[in-house]
Amino acid sequence: MNAMLLLMDINQGDIVLEAGSGSGALSLFLSRAVGPLGHVISYEVRKDHHSIAKTNYQNWRAAWKIEHTVEWPDNVQFINEDVSTAAEGLKMKIFDAVALDMLIPQNAAIAVVPNLKQGGVCAVYLANITQVIQLLEAIRTSRSALFCESIIEVTHRKWLVHPVTQKNGNTFQHMKSKGNMVEDLTCRYENDELSAEQSEDDEILVSDRAEPPYVAKPHLCQSSHTAFLVKLRKFNPPDTKKAPGDDC
Repeated sequence: MNAMLLLMDINQGDIVLEAGSGSGALSLFLSRAVGPLGHVISYEVRKDHHSIAKTNYQNWRAAWKIEHTVEWPDNVQFINEDVSTAAEGLKMKIFDAVALDMLIPQNAAIAVVPNLKQGGVCAVYLANITQVIQLLEAIRTSRSALFCESIIEVTHRKWLVHPVTQKNGNTFQHMKSKGNMVEDLTCRYENDELSAEQSEDDEILVSDRAEPPYVAKPHLCQSSHTAFLVKLRKFNPPDTKKAPGDDC
């Protein structure tokens, strides 16, 4: 969500369109970004998601009052409707930015182009690269005023960092450099059994120094989900008159 805000470059007082309210989480990020002078219009086609988003948003505002003197702005309007067919509701509205989190965002992206300001950004969240390709192909064939400025993948990788311990649970106090000793200790830490010879080696590694050796490795349980973010910018080239006989 923070990456999407960075792509859209939202400022205080901006008017932002969101399509795909979901749980209302992104709505809260947008609400804080535009501030009390801004406004967010959030469309959601599913009635259950629309209800959940509204409830979560109001619950957050109520909880915010408990420990803050400044009230969270009531600047999000939730609409239970398909944004792709909401031309009448969007009439006469110009948005500084658009955020799309939908299964098929290309229809919405093309539909809201007339309502996006010149130079405005439409940031699209997608779960897989196939959806990215489908989005870009739809924009290309529709000849809309959107062009793709960037495509990024957002990932998070968890790590484990801990002192090396012996089989009995004691922490090694110090480990002198001795070949690939760090790798050996890592293997022993992960192994369920230690031989008598290995236990003797452990005693050699204990000294009076206070700093224990550490092992750092990626966590075994990693999130397989990533986010593909597509940054589309509206650009209408200036009208140019063709010279007589010029077919280019």
